[in-house]
Amino acid sequence: MVIFSSSAQHAAVNNGQADYSSWMPNSPTSLQKPPPTKKGTVTEQTVPQTLPDRNTTQNAVSLTCLTLSSQVALGHFPHEHFTEEVPCRLMRQFRAELNKLDKEIDDKNKKRKLPYMYLKPTLMENSVSI
Repeated sequence: MVIFSSSAQHAAVNNGQADYSSWMPNSPTSLQKPPPTKKGTVTEQTVPQTLPDRNTTQNAVSLTCLTLSSQVALGHFPHEHFTEEVPCRLMRQFRAELNKLDKEIDDKNKKRKLPYMYLKPTLMENSVSI
């Protein structure tokens, strides 16, 4: 349950956020004017005046890239904590199962117009990290 919660569940909930928020109007980091209080008062001119400027947006995108850059794939460990035969065999089996799932997802994605990558084990983090 711990492995699932800190990897697959976290990936299912969070991995799409970068794609969604990479288009700044979906999730602006700040507003230059207060949001409207009445429906129908927004115009094509007020939207760009309200959204953050380029520098603010660039800083937000840089921060997002920085937080995503230290990813360690699920089933891989940067430090070797176990050298005994049984844990090493179990980790190899776990990685083999992940590789099988990865291939199944690749095969299914070949048939899709837009591939679903958020729960692909090779793109899923080993744990929750920020």
